Amino acid sequence: MRTLVLASTSPYRLQLLRQLGLQFHVDAPLFKEEIDQEVAPELQVKHLAHHKAKSLRERYPDALILGADQVFVDARGHVLGKPGTAEGAFRQLREMAGRSHVFYTGVSLFDSASGDSVTDVATYTVTLRSLSDDQIRTYLERENPLDCAGSFKIEGLGIALMKRMAGDDYTALIGLPLTKVIDLLGRFGVEVL
Repeated sequence: MRTLVLASTSPYRLQLLRQLGLQFHVDAPLFKEEIDQEVAPELQVKHLAHHKAKSLRERYPDALILGADQVFVDARGHVLGKPGTAEGAFRQLREMAGRSHVFYTGVSLFDSASGDSVTDVATYTVTLRSLSDDQIRTYLERENPLDCAGSFKIEGLGIALMKRMAGDDYTALIGLPLTKVIDLLGRFGVEVL
């Protein structure tokens, strides 16, 4: 099998890709991502995922490089990023409570030898419960999700915030839609099973 590289610093994506039992390297992408509120989320995550993967071409001249990116669009249509601070996380969750929101996760597999690539996007909708300020504070104290878009970790206590979740692949919500990854790898002749 050719060298597979995950172009990501996300511990969540690393953990998800390990589930497939493949050998791979991990490296930080050399592409600075910028969120543009004027670009459709589907296009934005595809673009960012592709450029993250492509950015490592010189380091890995004969590899398959996997890039991913995620944006979170709240019920008002605003793209939300990682909160960064406890205050930011509190504001995000307070605004999101009782409403439905959509995660867009782009994934791209880039063949550094040929320059070919395939890119796809997965969506996942979450509806949060109505939450009191005390419930939000308790959650933030227990989970501290400051590095997560939307201010929650679905793979942890964040599930308690949810009223409803809908989508084809829950791993898209965590940051790497494995069903899409398996499909993209298959297009380059890499079979997981």
